[in-house]
Amino acid sequence: MHRGINKQMKGFFVVLFLFAGPGPLLSSQNEIRPEGHKLLWLLVLLVPLVLVSFVFLFKEIRKSTSGFFGKKEKIELSLVKDRMHYPDTVILIVRNVGNSDVDIDRPLLVFDTFWMKRKFRVKGIQNARIYPYYLAKGETHQLKIDLNGFYQHDHSLKKYPKTTVIVYTVQGKRLGSKSVYLRNTLFKF
Repeated sequence: MHRGINKQMKGFFVVLFLFAGPGPLLSSQNEIRPEGHKLLWLLVLLVPLVLVSFVFLFKEIRKSTSGFFGKKEKIELSLVKDRMHYPDTVILIVRNVGNSDVDIDRPLLVFDTFWMKRKFRVKGIQNARIYPYYLAKGETHQLKIDLNGFYQHDHSLKKYPKTTVIVYTVQGKRLGSKSVYLRNTLFKF
């Protein structure tokens, strides 16, 4: 939420500088007294810009929270490998640390190289579908992901050094992601 507000405020100041510019500000300093029509035009340009920026600001705040205190969907993710290099399994641990319950959709498993990505949806455990998963406030969910099944599907995946798991809500909101390196690489990307 704060990143969006900061971007909006930066955008507001950039637009303000472009419209007002250094020209009218510097030229008015050299005059003995300011001319009334320049101040009026500056006021006419500034007031609508300020009003529009506040409208967008309040829309973002209203969209991100519901109610007075607001519901916050927040999770902590961690990925644990069974071995340091070339692991067979990766355990995804999802903990709900927000103040509301969350419906988690199927996690997205991304095998990543510097120039190519392969994406897979994890449906469940041992052909049993467990997603969407309801995660109450304060609960923890663990999912053991067997990488050998993916390697049997495509042998070239063993060459991919990095794996990322991305977790979404059922509504499509991205809750978080976590990455882990499966083997040594010269460059970390």
